Amino acid sequence: MSANTSFAKKAALAVLAVALTASACSGTNGAGSAGGGKDGKVTLRWSTWGSAEDMEAFKAFTDEFAKKHPDITLKLEQVASYEDYHPKLLTQLTSKTAPDVFYVGDDFIGKLVAEGVLAPLDAQLAGPESRSKPADFFEGIYGGAKKGGVTYGVPNDTNPEVLWFDKKVLAEAGITEDPAALNESGNWTMAKYLEMNAKLKAAGKYGSIFWNWYGANYSLVNGFGGKVWDGGRFVAPSDPKTRQAFRTLADGYRDKTFASADLLPEGNGPGTQFIKHKAGFYAGGRWVVESIQKGGDLQNYDIVPFPSESGQPIPAAVAASYLTVNKDSKHPKEAFTFLSEFVSKEGQQLRLKGGSAVPSIKGAESVVTDADYPAHAKTFLDLRDRGFANYPDEVAVPGLTKAINDHLLKIWEGKIGFDEAMTQLQTLVDGMKGKQG
Repeated sequence: MSANTSFAKKAALAVLAVALTASACSGTNGAGSAGGGKDGKVTLRWSTWGSAEDMEAFKAFTDEFAKKHPDITLKLEQVASYEDYHPKLLTQLTSKTAPDVFYVGDDFIGKLVAEGVLAPLDAQLAGPESRSKPADFFEGIYGGAKKGGVTYGVPNDTNPEVLWFDKKVLAEAGITEDPAALNESGNWTMAKYLEMNAKLKAAGKYGSIFWNWYGANYSLVNGFGGKVWDGGRFVAPSDPKTRQAFRTLADGYRDKTFASADLLPEGNGPGTQFIKHKAGFYAGGRWVVESIQKGGDLQNYDIVPFPSESGQPIPAAVAASYLTVNKDSKHPKEAFTFLSEFVSKEGQQLRLKGGSAVPSIKGAESVVTDADYPAHAKTFLDLRDRGFANYPDEVAVPGLTKAINDHLLKIWEGKIGFDEAMTQLQTLVDGMKGKQG
């Protein structure tokens, strides 16, 4: 399942609580954990979000798990909408009816870590029965899943934020340089990227389409050499280069050099606009492949990292979700067995084959390289290796990321002046952090 679900808007009207099992299921018992049957089997409940089609990605793994562990019956509790998933999970945790193992989004992991409802995993991950050792994962993508050196969640998979580009549109705008080639030669600079965007606008196209989320916003900040958080302080509104990045976005949205994917009309959204050659660049993850496959010329598109001031590589924003164990699970051993195999090299190869995510663990790179698309697909792996999930200081405050995004969207829409908006943004973040403290 693609980790980008945390910012794509899904208009689901109701929660689906569908139980898909590797074999027959028993009921719940005690503090939300399914009990062991008379035959000695343990029923392990686990939950995630996504459509019925998304759930098909788990079938190969759960079938294999059932063969290896006939004493464990898996019960998947699916919630269709990401927006509905965490409120339901929080209610279950409060009432002690939460599943044994569950997904957590990168914008909620800090809250659950702070509330002490997740089991620490370090000893088991490093233990002899672990199929996924701590050293197998890249430190930057843990984000808020680690606190005080303790690990409470393991990345299921990732989706680094890249810039997809349309070769045909670039050529129509008189752009002869290839962004990927510029990147390989160390000449993919912010100045060059903005120059291309200006040419695209002059040709009647959008320069770039961005989703309004930390992946795009903070990637552009990094490209300008700015800072968002520094030593536990939110410094974005006062950091000169961050202000320059935000002002560039605000000006670009105002004069239609940029388009906000969040504001494009339903039925003619960013994926449609991109394959209809209305924009030169589209910021997104590996999941964009699905949009292109539905109607685009595959060979017309490629990817490049966000540019930097100097043209040298910079850390990339990476969307991630995490698998965690309920601290109150009555089956902690079986829960960890499931988690460890789910996020293992073999588990990710089974789950992600043919999908649109990037593995979070070393050794499963064939998921991306065997697909052989786009031409510079290895960029996804390079960015994962040096990437970062959303800042731990930010995700530690419930609702803060959403509040920041909502405020920034008002700036992009021109509903508030830039300088005033920066002052309000600082007040907003300081206020929410103060309440958390």
